[in-house]
Amino acid sequence: MSTPALSPLLQRFFTDRLLGQLGASPHTIASYRDTFRLLLLFASKQFKRTPSALLVENLDVRFLSRFLDHLERDRGNTARTRNTRLSALHAFFQYVALNEPALALHCQRVLAMPAKRCEHYPVEFLADDEVSALISSPDVRTWIGRRDRALLLLAVQTGLRNSEITSLRNRDLQLRVGAHVRCMGKGRKARCTPLRPDVVAILKEWSEEQHGAPDDPLFPALTGNRLSADALQRLVARHVATAEQICPSLKLKNVTPHTLRHAAAMTLLRRGVDLSVIALWLGHESTESTQIYLHADMELKERALSHVSQSGQVPGRYRPPDSLLAFLEGL
Repeated sequence: MSTPALSPLLQRFFTDRLLGQLGASPHTIASYRDTFRLLLLFASKQFKRTPSALLVENLDVRFLSRFLDHLERDRGNTARTRNTRLSALHAFFQYVALNEPALALHCQRVLAMPAKRCEHYPVEFLADDEVSALISSPDVRTWIGRRDRALLLLAVQTGLRNSEITSLRNRDLQLRVGAHVRCMGKGRKARCTPLRPDVVAILKEWSEEQHGAPDDPLFPALTGNRLSADALQRLVARHVATAEQICPSLKLKNVTPHTLRHAAAMTLLRRGVDLSVIALWLGHESTESTQIYLHADMELKERALSHVSQSGQVPGRYRPPDSLLAFLEGL
């Protein structure tokens, strides 16, 4: 019995499974696409054949392990990125197992490949003075400077993800009573984030200057199209370099667009906002994702430490005030 070709299965996985059945988001499609593009290029060199001529049996556990090692060793990917690529491979082989029962054992071996353990470091965020220096760095005498100031201010107040910021359109902004911004977040979850009065004032000035159509990008590039992920990365890096002259502590931090999201979360946390509210604010699936900010804040830990008894002092023992409670305590 001949082994099925990889090409038709992979094409149906994207068209029928991801797009047709699951309705996967463009971000998921892009992530899976990049995974298999890297995989096919690597396999083509290894097996000396074109990607269209590859067979499913070529992608066995031994080969896929070499591919994942290649990502870390040669491309410099982190263990977290490696696990993301492995998740895409697992999703594909789950689809193959359902559609090609003869390959069930082959798929089972691939699906048994474990994710790699990775270290979890405290998130890096910006202090209030660093945020102020960053927002004041754009030259508002220019169109680009006014755009960048509005974008940075929105980012550090709302904590929107990079893709959510670049996807914003003019109609997503509501600046009247109950000012807020709407976005379609991760997992196709729509959410609204309220805006502070000072942010509303800057965004109102920017919107009046734009005079764009409702479906035009809120923060367009010079071409009028939406900003790319790379463009947003360069935008933040450029203004961080300027802000470092005013706030030298920024030189010690690796500031990316996602750092602004962390800064928004830490601002809410330090002002006493409940963790569940912050999770809703950021669009997290659960509060488990939000707990990373508890570990990042040393001030919270220091306040907790102040309630601990000093070293060498023995805390008093609990004495049940009732005989029944005393009985239970003695069990």
